[in-house]
Amino acid sequence: MIKLVITGLWVCAVTLASVYFSVQMATAPATNPDDAKKAQQEYVKGESINVPVIANGQVNGYFITRISFMMEKGKAAELQTPLTELTTDQLYSLLVGNKTIDIAHTASFDVAGFRNDIKKKMNERLGGDYVADVLVEQLDYLSKDEINNGAGSGKKTVKPVKIVQGDPAPDAEPKPAN
Repeated sequence: MIKLVITGLWVCAVTLASVYFSVQMATAPATNPDDAKKAQQEYVKGESINVPVIANGQVNGYFITRISFMMEKGKAAELQTPLTELTTDQLYSLLVGNKTIDIAHTASFDVAGFRNDIKKKMNERLGGDYVADVLVEQLDYLSKDEINNGAGSGKKTVKPVKIVQGDPAPDAEPKPAN
């Protein structure tokens, strides 16, 4: 009789343990491969850059932009070239030389293509696969007429044309809407 009771207790203990561990495994959060990839990357903050829009030999306005990067940890430190200056040069090449953005039709602007173009050109210039992702934090346009109308008076606040709603910086607090 004692063997039967001990066997019953043992079966109950094994059953409870197996149910407990199966429930724990079923409710465990699934690991996302993107999260693992992002854990191996670091955020390289870009600076605000003003790029002139030149047409017919005149400055017609300015692009106000801030581009940041996601790079593998440690790769930014091993670069011999200053990343900020290289980014500025690349943005001048894209925005001044090419007609990448049509100011009259900003809704048709291809943000993904713009990011891929920056990533491709930066990796080519750096000589490897350094840039993992491009974050367009700000891309606005301010025309020369708007600047001149508000200059000197101190009364008029000029609002730039927002071309792209920027990406938030990693681990940054969301900005409240105005």
